[in-house]
Amino acid sequence: MIKTQRIEEIRRYVKHHQVVSFDRLAKTFKVSVNTVRRDVQKLVNEGQLKKVHGGVSVYDSQPAQYEEREIVNESAKRQIAKASAEMVEDEDIIFVDTGTTTVYMAEYLRGKKVTVLTNNLDFIIQSKREPDITVISTGGLFDAATNSFINLQSSDVLTSYNINKAFMATTGISNDNGVTHASPLESEIKKEIVKKSTRVYVLADSTKFDKHALITYCTLKAVDCIITNTSPSSTFMNELKNHNVYLCTTENTNNL
Repeated sequence: MIKTQRIEEIRRYVKHHQVVSFDRLAKTFKVSVNTVRRDVQKLVNEGQLKKVHGGVSVYDSQPAQYEEREIVNESAKRQIAKASAEMVEDEDIIFVDTGTTTVYMAEYLRGKKVTVLTNNLDFIIQSKREPDITVISTGGLFDAATNSFINLQSSDVLTSYNINKAFMATTGISNDNGVTHASPLESEIKKEIVKKSTRVYVLADSTKFDKHALITYCTLKAVDCIITNTSPSSTFMNELKNHNVYLCTTENTNNL
């Protein structure tokens, strides 16, 4: 494909998907990320597209909050999701939280016979063709900004199921404020899931450490394991040890 043709195809692709990461464009068009960036810059200079963090979007629209967050640190998020899925065993009953990292678990759970309770709409959609994954939705009010169901339709949704492992998302995690997120509307379900689950895993890329958001939904003491792409500061590592929180980093795993 010649350069001019590729640039036009990129324009059409982005227009169709609204917002796309540079990594996804590189894989789709089988070129390097640097080549994609140069092609995109031409379209940006012409006013046809606009850059967002980690990717590009159509110029005349405002991407939804979820879409903007989805393309940030996509590679790290996929590594974290893969590591998380490897902690799931056949016959487990798990909870998959809403989030732009947890959603990738659907791909890596393929072939495992598991029951998944979730409020994550994108996870539900991506799992529908997987015969071994049984999905149970929490139901309730749908929030388009997070692509998730943000409250419980019935308290029986949680009391009826014995959850082995909960895979939780976070906006920021710190010693003083614990595991936090930005939406008060999600507080009820996050807190209840942490209480109900036998083991709690928090999926957090390295940008989330030593930061906090509006709402704390659990303390570090309530967390069994943090799955991340790189190790946090030595100070934070010591705090994790004090709370008996295990740290799993993808940088130390050759296959991730």
